[in-house]
Amino acid sequence: MTSSAVRLAPRALYEEVAERLRQRIFNRELTPGSWIDELRIAEELGISRTPLREALKVLAAEGLVTMKVRRGAYVTESSAKDLADVYHLLALLETDAAEVVAGRASDAELAELAALHAELEQASADAARFFALNESFHLRLLELADNRWRLQMVQDLRKVMKLHRQHSLQKAGRLQESLAEHRALMAALAAHDIAGAARCMRAHFRGGLEAAI
Repeated sequence: MTSSAVRLAPRALYEEVAERLRQRIFNRELTPGSWIDELRIAEELGISRTPLREALKVLAAEGLVTMKVRRGAYVTESSAKDLADVYHLLALLETDAAEVVAGRASDAELAELAALHAELEQASADAARFFALNESFHLRLLELADNRWRLQMVQDLRKVMKLHRQHSLQKAGRLQESLAEHRALMAALAAHDIAGAARCMRAHFRGGLEAAI
């Protein structure tokens, strides 16, 4: 093993641990407000507490975990204001991205978004699959808007939003409302309607927030 491999190994381990914990949080195996038992989790994963603590620092930076002095790590509980603030920022960032894509997307790029939307239409009976495809659509739109700083900010904010988003889609009628909002957005993008795309994206986040709080 080379010296560079030795240096990279610990990072790869704590990143893997962070992803496992992240998925447990998103799947509600670790619920908001719950204490994270470091000893138990380290034993379950067969690791020492050092990479686990590094992983918790990563999740704390993402806003998914809250570190409390002399009390340990807890899954973050978000207030209604926290959630509203996250949605507000996401609406600003993704509306800006939608305007960019509406203004300059090629036919091939619009066809790619249309294909993702078609998959979304077909997944309307499966909330979990719909959620995953919805996220894929939004992230691909951001990639096409081609601003890596905006994309990074949105990815971080969406991790916090994801603590609530799946629950909001289960509210009566929300999934179909979300799908209708996507249809309107796709029509605006296909028509290169910049103002229309902005209105649709703002409406989409407004609907999502109303369902989440």
